[in-house]
Amino acid sequence: MSARRLEFDFEWRITLFTLLLLPLLISLGFWQLQRAEEKAALALSFAQKQARPPAPLASLVDRSPESLAYLPVSLEGEYRGEYFLLDNRMQGGKYGNEVLAVFELDSGELALVNRGWVRADSSRMVLPEVPVAPGRVRIKGHVYVSPGSPYLLADEPLASGWPKRIQAVEMDKIRSALDGTVFPYPVRIDALQPGALSTDWQVINVSPEKHTGYAVQWFSMAAVLALIYLLRSTNLWQLLRGRRSSNE
Repeated sequence: MSARRLEFDFEWRITLFTLLLLPLLISLGFWQLQRAEEKAALALSFAQKQARPPAPLASLVDRSPESLAYLPVSLEGEYRGEYFLLDNRMQGGKYGNEVLAVFELDSGELALVNRGWVRADSSRMVLPEVPVAPGRVRIKGHVYVSPGSPYLLADEPLASGWPKRIQAVEMDKIRSALDGTVFPYPVRIDALQPGALSTDWQVINVSPEKHTGYAVQWFSMAAVLALIYLLRSTNLWQLLRGRRSSNE
């Protein structure tokens, strides 16, 4: 009779290990599903905003960050000679910088226009060669609102002279280096616009489908762990083998 009854043998070390690891694996799976939903919502928001006609940048000063993020805009004015080099930007496996040019609007206000990526010296000994931007132009792009604050190891002051190399877009620090009112967020220029360099703007770095795949992996690991624990702590495998032998 005992061979036909499910019996448990709880070994405390294996039980403790399973109780600690199993909830972690499951929570990681649900976290990846949440990230997939967030990325899908972000991609949908970007697509909806990109369908709108570009709005003049000068008319958007009082808008909230949420409404400005990825909003198509147009700028009329001219590039000034100053620009910032956003350091340590990789594209196609190559090291480079993003060029954030100071753009003076016809209204007299300033905007920071991200012209795109240029290849740079990985040793940082030599500044990259940046093509000269044209004179008075009308350009299109979209407002970029960073999803979070940049993580910096130390507060690095801006160097004197131009161009200025920066590790992150810190608008307060950038404003202090300019003489005028600056739009609070940078504008990422569209491809083929006057002054555009290599523009490969990534709205989402990991697709929702990939996050879902990661979730499936975490849930699968949790299921395997639960199965291994069940087979180790019970006589389930012997019961299954006994039923199979009796059926034969």
